[in-house]
Amino acid sequence: MVRSTDCPKCQGKMTGGVIVDNGYGAATISQWQPGPAIRSRWLGLKIRKKELIPTVTYRCTRCGFLESYAPPV
Repeated sequence: MVRSTDCPKCQGKMTGGVIVDNGYGAATISQWQPGPAIRSRWLGLKIRKKELIPTVTYRCTRCGFLESYAPPV
């Protein structure tokens, strides 16, 4: 994915990284799932694992603005 390294808010420098999700003793990368959130009686949300896409997040070193992407797999 080609993207600008300039912040859209303040034109500072954007650096890449990930948002970490912690749960049940494991740390994972935040993921995107298409469609609406569907509640599960026991697990909180129904997850369609085959449709999940790990996200990449860019952070501005000047103002802290975050911009996340779910790049094509």
